[in-house]
Amino acid sequence: MRLRFWIGLAAVLAVAVGSVIGSLIVHSNDRSGFERMQHDEAIRAAHQAESVARLSIGQLSSAAAFYQAEGKFSEHEFNIVAGSLLRPEGLAATAFIQRVSQAERPRFEREHGYPITEPMAAGPRGVAGKRPVYYVLLYAATRQHVVTPVGYDVGADPERASYLRRARDSGKPAATPVIPLLIGGVGLNVYRPVYRDGAPTKTVAQRRAALIGFAAGAFRIGDLASAAISTVPATVKVQLKVDGHSVLGPQGALSDAASVPIQIADRTWLLVVSDPRKPDVSLPILMAIMGVSLAALLAALILIWSRNERMQELRRLAHQDSLTGLKNRRRFDEDFSTEMARCRREKHTSALLLLDLDNFKYVNDSLGHAGGDRTIEEVAGVLRSRIRETDVLARLGGDEFAIVLPRCDVKEAKAVAETIASAIRDHIPEEGLPPITASIGIAMFGETGTSLDAVRTEADSALYAAKDAGRDAVRVFEPDTAPAVRPGS
Repeated sequence: MRLRFWIGLAAVLAVAVGSVIGSLIVHSNDRSGFERMQHDEAIRAAHQAESVARLSIGQLSSAAAFYQAEGKFSEHEFNIVAGSLLRPEGLAATAFIQRVSQAERPRFEREHGYPITEPMAAGPRGVAGKRPVYYVLLYAATRQHVVTPVGYDVGADPERASYLRRARDSGKPAATPVIPLLIGGVGLNVYRPVYRDGAPTKTVAQRRAALIGFAAGAFRIGDLASAAISTVPATVKVQLKVDGHSVLGPQGALSDAASVPIQIADRTWLLVVSDPRKPDVSLPILMAIMGVSLAALLAALILIWSRNERMQELRRLAHQDSLTGLKNRRRFDEDFSTEMARCRREKHTSALLLLDLDNFKYVNDSLGHAGGDRTIEEVAGVLRSRIRETDVLARLGGDEFAIVLPRCDVKEAKAVAETIASAIRDHIPEEGLPPITASIGIAMFGETGTSLDAVRTEADSALYAAKDAGRDAVRVFEPDTAPAVRPGS
């Protein structure tokens, strides 16, 4: 009996120790998985904000090249260039800052009809003092109708002057820290030097001598933050830091957060993401406490069940279809909603295409689900090769796919749909798979307040019409001819 007691006690101790070790391993894996997921969220948000800034700064450099080539240009020509720079998710304002020497100042003021002014701290009553060079705000444009301080000597502004000189001497865009913007609000300015066309600019001295002005742009903090926040769930905390100080989001340090650098011109920001969906530690602790005798085995089963449930939740939160690698329904709905909002904001139309494979049930019945899955993968490959990078492609489930075509009219959408239908029809499948065709329904959406569900219903009705027409067809939604019941695939 004593022997059995010690054997039983040893078994209980082994189970208890094993459950404690197992709970620690599971928690560590959960923690690592959470940290990877949170880091991926931070990377997506940082890339989105950085791409918006990089695109705008690239366009600012193109504008600087235009100013350099023209030498002297009119306000009308500036406004044409500025119109291409000001976008809702990019620059809030742009300007051309002209270099004016002390000798050129009287002629400049006569030609433009206003005096050169400085910040109040730079001279009495805001009138520019005698300095060798002025950097004067010659032309300015904003997304919103605000009064711009043309004639303002930016070179005398203590918050901006050093960054003008940095851009001038380096020949590259220079960004300020977060400062009050001249158009209102807070943000940062980016200055791109403009040199005299054909002048040598290899050395600092040459660049100073060749400088004629700056192409300037202003980012509002809220615009950059919106670009980053749009890629993460609403419950996630996002913080933007510059030089260790938070300029947007909660103040202080976020616990258990992931951080990614964002490069804007020559300045590095830090984007910090804190996801509240942290793995729960109570169950592993409970398992360790209850890991005695045979009850520890039950606790281990509960742990496995709990861990599987968490893994399933992570998979549900993923945005990728496991079979095809395309976007899944959840991610598609998010992108679809974003495009509908963009259409209403920018006053243009886009198209939703719903695609359903014809007679797919026969493929599954004859080849089994493995053959059906291979067919789905082949069709996904065909669709990938026929869409643009800006289009949104997803598998909604089964043999149904969806595509959003931004900025197109009915004629263009129908042409794209017919090209896709033809590509699927002409595609030669791998050995053992039958040829297949697809029916496609099209619904347009744009400036009106149509809901996501309404547009999807219209596209579905057009898809029914394509099925009714004998399959392997493309139909555009027409309310008077939409069928009431969907036929079988």
